[in-house]
Amino acid sequence: MATIESVLGVLAKLTDEPTVTPRANIGLDEGRLLLDQNADALLGETPAHRATRIMVTLPTEAANDERLVAELINRGMDVARVNCAHDGSALWEQMIGFVRSCATPDGRSCRIAMDLAGPKLRTGPLLPGPRVVKVRPHRDDQGRVTSPGRVRLSSPALSASMRALEHDASIVEIPVDDDAWVRRRLCGDRIDLVDSRGARRTWTVVSVEESACIATVAQPTYVMTGLELNCRGKDQDVVLVGEIAEIERAHLVRHGDRVILTRSLEPAEPTGNGVDHYIGCTLEEAFEHARPGEPVWLDDGKIGGIIESVSAEEIALIVSDVRPGGAKLRAGKGINLPETDLQLAALTAKDLEDLPFVAINADVVNLSFVRKPADIDRLQQELEKLGAADLGIVLKIENLEAFENLPDLLLTAMRSRLIGVMIARGDLAVEVGFDRLSEVQEQIMWACEASHVPVIWATQVLDTMARTGRPSRAEVSDAAMSERAECVMLNKGPYIGDAIGTLDSILARMSGHQDKKRSLLRRLNAWTPTEVLPDADPVPEDG
Repeated sequence: MATIESVLGVLAKLTDEPTVTPRANIGLDEGRLLLDQNADALLGETPAHRATRIMVTLPTEAANDERLVAELINRGMDVARVNCAHDGSALWEQMIGFVRSCATPDGRSCRIAMDLAGPKLRTGPLLPGPRVVKVRPHRDDQGRVTSPGRVRLSSPALSASMRALEHDASIVEIPVDDDAWVRRRLCGDRIDLVDSRGARRTWTVVSVEESACIATVAQPTYVMTGLELNCRGKDQDVVLVGEIAEIERAHLVRHGDRVILTRSLEPAEPTGNGVDHYIGCTLEEAFEHARPGEPVWLDDGKIGGIIESVSAEEIALIVSDVRPGGAKLRAGKGINLPETDLQLAALTAKDLEDLPFVAINADVVNLSFVRKPADIDRLQQELEKLGAADLGIVLKIENLEAFENLPDLLLTAMRSRLIGVMIARGDLAVEVGFDRLSEVQEQIMWACEASHVPVIWATQVLDTMARTGRPSRAEVSDAAMSERAECVMLNKGPYIGDAIGTLDSILARMSGHQDKKRSLLRRLNAWTPTEVLPDADPVPEDG
């Protein structure tokens, strides 16, 4: 309103019309101050060197490792996100305890945000493969061995979170079931084994770490759970390989294939090209409301199809959108029905069970798959019953209906003292269309700025870096744009610490260039020596 009245004032002077008395009691500066205050109250104060907070999804390993949590906070995590769709209250309590016991490097406390799981549609289970891993030497393009393979034999004392922090993609992690056996290893020890194919192999220990040792592998070896490892020259010095993860299997889905979503959640047999692919659907309401001709997207939009038929037990769809050569459809992947009127409430029975814990332990509750104002009203009523009416509420905008209802959602949420909006871009992109996501994202940002509501920019920020240690160029640009939000969310991954550090640096640099929609026109010092402009800001070392 202040902007509109300013424009009307200018037009009145240009046309010699009477100036209209301003009615807006909140101007641009006051609005920005209100937004900052609301963001501080909901998400905590920002560090001095950047204007945008960093939220990080805690992995399961964080429940058993205070060092991992402290590392994330030291690297720049301002808000810890606990996803109630995974783990359980015992592990959540341990995670939160570790977060509460640590302070940021500048003495601030790290906030806790907990996601209610909501009525998420996912694919059902598939029959798993064996518990086996292949270790092999590295070869050049002509098949010649250039270096041996390497394995890290780690004891139960070396937690999964520590392995994640020390992750090296060139080393295959193999657990063993005896800590003492690992601690007895010396450089030069020879380890004999018969692999799962019956092939005899010998490994050589080349380095010893705390609760682990690294051995080289000269020939391809298939290692499975329960395999015996015998240190040569040490009588009866045998250890068994511990629990190796089952090989994850998948359907291979190609254009024109038929995918059949079943009400049954019995593990299905993975299938290849040219046959029907059966897989469970976790949401029973889909079988009641889906209709032939409606679109379906699977696995964050990797596979798209049109519903061919619907029965009480099955939804059959014909694949019409998939990359050349097909795509793998695995268990636990998202299912989106953007044009189906599912008539779902955002709060599920599980969410209501989790809410008392959230009300006591969290600073913020994230409401997943909100669609209608009634969803927010129900949450507010439940929090009132629990004596937690002042708990911060964040609306996750992740479907088309929520975007279309955004003004009403905001007005309903404003009955609560602390509110925010998360742009959950993964599901939202599938629902509104990838070509429209940027526009939709921009409109949400504008509406929330006008409402003085802080925004969390979420999903796939520096995702490749968190998973592989190297960001893509597109991810860096996306991270730079995220500075316009009040908070940016990172998902978990073996290189999440590096991703936090990179995002911290990007946000700090961009804070001087952009403030919401406004360019700050910061002086550019990249090509100007400081001695020419003695009052200029110092030139960064990287230019």
